Amino acid sequence: MKELLKQLAAYNVWATQRITDVILSLPEEKQKAEIASSFNSLHTTILHIWDAESIWWQRMKLHERFVRPSDNPKGSTRDVINGLLSQSKLWEGWVSNASELSLDHVFQYYNNKKEPVKMHIYQMISHVFNHSSYHRGQLITILRQLGVEKLPGTDFVLWVRNKK
Repeated sequence: MKELLKQLAAYNVWATQRITDVILSLPEEKQKAEIASSFNSLHTTILHIWDAESIWWQRMKLHERFVRPSDNPKGSTRDVINGLLSQSKLWEGWVSNASELSLDHVFQYYNNKKEPVKMHIYQMISHVFNHSSYHRGQLITILRQLGVEKLPGTDFVLWVRNKK
């Protein structure tokens, strides 16, 4: 279990870096251009990914109140990307240092409806990385709608192949 989560954590950082490098090569007006999607721009989609990774981190650390990056949405897309990458690297470091016992630990948190939920840490971490992958796919779609033709592959299998 731990080896797979370590790989997914490293992959999460790698894939995010690849796609955000493309985003940062665009002019700011394209980074923030409104496009029909779950979140209305590259910028807001990245901010959402950062929010989610940050909120789950705070839940795991048993914070009672969350500080969402979007609570203070000032800054450039580069600032948001740097924040997301820093958060993703926190996950990577935590997973690398976690014991099997801590990954199997069941913790309780309160969802957005204030209902108590229990789950294993490894399940929560799997969700975090899957959620980020889902929204990276949306970033690719937005980039295509903005006319970007040269896009990096971000599939897990590509990370595995490049690792060797």
